[in-house]
Amino acid sequence: MEIKLAECAGFCFGVKRAIDTVYEQIETGKTIYTYGPIVHNEEVVRELEQKGVCVIEGEEELAACSAAAGGTEGGANAGPSVIIRAHGIPRRTQELMEQYGLECIDATCPFVKRIHRIVEKAGEQGMHVVIAGNSGHPEVEGIRGWCGGPVTVVETEAEAERFVPEEGRQVCLVSQTTFNYNKFQSIVEIFRKKGYNGNIVSTICNATEDRQRSAQALAAEADVMIVIGGKHSSNSRKLYEICSRECAHTYFIQTLDDLHLELPKAVRLVGITAGASTPNNLIEEVQNYVRINF
Repeated sequence: MEIKLAECAGFCFGVKRAIDTVYEQIETGKTIYTYGPIVHNEEVVRELEQKGVCVIEGEEELAACSAAAGGTEGGANAGPSVIIRAHGIPRRTQELMEQYGLECIDATCPFVKRIHRIVEKAGEQGMHVVIAGNSGHPEVEGIRGWCGGPVTVVETEAEAERFVPEEGRQVCLVSQTTFNYNKFQSIVEIFRKKGYNGNIVSTICNATEDRQRSAQALAAEADVMIVIGGKHSSNSRKLYEICSRECAHTYFIQTLDDLHLELPKAVRLVGITAGASTPNNLIEEVQNYVRINF
């Protein structure tokens, strides 16, 4: 039986950069917080918590965080350090951090930061921003928070068909960096047919496209497919959806403890892929387990 890892799997540039930023700040000995989980992988977050990194879950906790550390409103760097997660945050939240005197360290993925600049400019130009993405996802909520005008989130082709902007207002279409590439292309086609050609920008990052394509190609030839990723990870769930369409025996796991393989007879190839927030040591652990036990 052959075990094959997808050509593109595991940490992407933005995730690695964010995690490296946290570890660099730990070394300073300061009190470190992250605004939301730094990435969508519970194993990574748990490891950081063991090193003293606390997670702030919402804006209401910022004031308490500053007060507990002796920070005062308007006092630059008076409080502890708060690291902005890879998904980014709304402008309002960043401004609140500064008001409460918290040192703000921005670990937003550069590809996400680019979207913030695009939608901010579009809002200034009076355009209606449309985000192709998962409503409620922290990256999408962050992008929404940089739009100065009307904004709509569409997740499906049906929602794209129903969307109608205010008469005379141009549309700016962007996407969540981890959105399904093929689905985004379908939404683009719908908008073009409807004449919404104002400003269509493909903001799915290359790492996402490469990861989805390599996972699909491997799943198409595999007898069994294992997708490793956090249960709250949007890009990992999309990998599972893509692989499931190609391979009937597809498993979505967060850690090795979740892996309960029921292999069909005469398995020739087991494929493995992993989301952008999955550490290499976990991927290797799953590979070794399958190799030894099957």
